[in-house]
Amino acid sequence: MEVLLNNIRQCSICEKHLPLGPRPIASGHPDSKIVIIGQAPGTKVHASGIPWDDASGKQLRKWLNVSDDDFYDERKFAIIPMGFCYPGKGKSGDLPPRIECAPQWHQPLFDHMKQVELVILIGMYAQKYYLKDLAKRTLTETVANYKDYLPQYFTLPHPSPRNRFWLAKNPWFETEVLPELKKRVTHLV
Repeated sequence: MEVLLNNIRQCSICEKHLPLGPRPIASGHPDSKIVIIGQAPGTKVHASGIPWDDASGKQLRKWLNVSDDDFYDERKFAIIPMGFCYPGKGKSGDLPPRIECAPQWHQPLFDHMKQVELVILIGMYAQKYYLKDLAKRTLTETVANYKDYLPQYFTLPHPSPRNRFWLAKNPWFETEVLPELKKRVTHLV
């Protein structure tokens, strides 16, 4: 596993498309119980090299009801984004994750993690990649129907502060989905 993670951290397959250059960010351990698959690191995470080391990460840890120590314990959580490097800025936020990463690295990572009991799919890119035709028409529908994907997958919106309007429009997420997420995570951590 360490060799694989070192190979990932040296990856430069999409270097010419990355405005800040490659800095692949991923973590995992053969004993990881939960895998978090998000979009791609933002500029703050690119600078620090620590996954989810930003406002979105604070919100995610709150949703999961875990401490920083638990969240960054690779025996508990593996963190594998769809795109491992910061993809650049778009018109309304960051660009989509680079498409090269997931097909290149996800399966080899999962091949080393035989103890995984839950995969948390954050955002549309992760959900479409893993759920394929089972994903609903919209992210909201996919998250609302999270029970359809259990026990293997748990679907979430992105915890970005930019999603505060989505959260306000969908109060069922906080009252119905988050309690179930916290229960499952607490059981595994």
